[in-house]
Amino acid sequence: MKALKLAAAALAVGLLATAGQAWAQGKGTIGISMPTKSSARWISDGNSMVKYFQEAGYKTDLQYAEDDIPNQLAQIENMITKDVNVLVIAAIDGTTLTDALRKAAEKKVKIIAYDRLIRGSADVDYYATFDNFQVGVLQASYIEQALGLKDGKGPFNIELFGGSPDDNNAYFFYNGAMSVLQPYIDSGKLKVGSGQMGMDKVSTLRWDGAVAQARMDNLLSAYYASKRVDAVLSPYDGLSIGIISSLKGVGYGTPSQPMPVVTGQDAEVPSVKSILKGEQRQTVFKDTRELAKVTVGMVTALQTGSAPQINDTKTYDNGKKVVPSYLLKPVSVDASNWKAVLIDSGYYKESQFK
Repeated sequence: MKALKLAAAALAVGLLATAGQAWAQGKGTIGISMPTKSSARWISDGNSMVKYFQEAGYKTDLQYAEDDIPNQLAQIENMITKDVNVLVIAAIDGTTLTDALRKAAEKKVKIIAYDRLIRGSADVDYYATFDNFQVGVLQASYIEQALGLKDGKGPFNIELFGGSPDDNNAYFFYNGAMSVLQPYIDSGKLKVGSGQMGMDKVSTLRWDGAVAQARMDNLLSAYYASKRVDAVLSPYDGLSIGIISSLKGVGYGTPSQPMPVVTGQDAEVPSVKSILKGEQRQTVFKDTRELAKVTVGMVTALQTGSAPQINDTKTYDNGKKVVPSYLLKPVSVDASNWKAVLIDSGYYKESQFK
């Protein structure tokens, strides 16, 4: 009798486990398409989403395209063929996916644009991102404060860098920054030594740090042989590292020639280390763990027939529709608050900066 009871108990446990597995599998598979592993933040995004989706009972198919547009398109088409339930896409070029997304929509696959708006498609259901205009505001406001522009100091020389022209976010970053800087440029308190302004002149294809370094080399030799550059608006840490290498190459970063105020974004470890060394001055932190949680929440709502949580229905027009969005708040980070924001929150370990 005791043996029968034990067997029955074991069978019940087995049935519960099987039911649990079937429930998890029944929630479906989420296709996650990330642009590249060359940036630490995208690795963090991918890992966070896999973790939170799996905790919520979903299967995941995470793919990185290594900044190759045809590769990302092929990966997404393969996910559609494998019948994923939802696609979460951080697009390399947000204008190239229209046909693939139409096929996905025809198969009732929901589509969430992740931190980069997918343009030209009416089939994007939602957009999860940070307040990208505010990112630029934070960067420019740091320059404003560091140079004492509000106190009437100046004139100072500044050079402007933009992100990749095929990334919709790059325009928000630039426009946010210029909403702060343009009045000082108009008044003469800031002077763009090269005269290069506007995304058509300052963009950096594929967010490539080597391209930014080469452009900074050219700017320094052509316009700053006999004068100092006081600030560089850089929208991303990977560009900032290249810009700083160029500046150091001509003698900046010494007591007689201090480093200009150089901004950044994503709080990548090399740039935080640069901030601690007094080279890069600022970065913008975007907690990808929170963005992943928002995305999982959107998917869960879609899968259960409820409305995902959104907080913006006006900003992100992709050319075919205004995509309902959830915007998280970015945080400015410098030497004064890096530990509280990055270490105390558990995002990094302090040992990573030793």
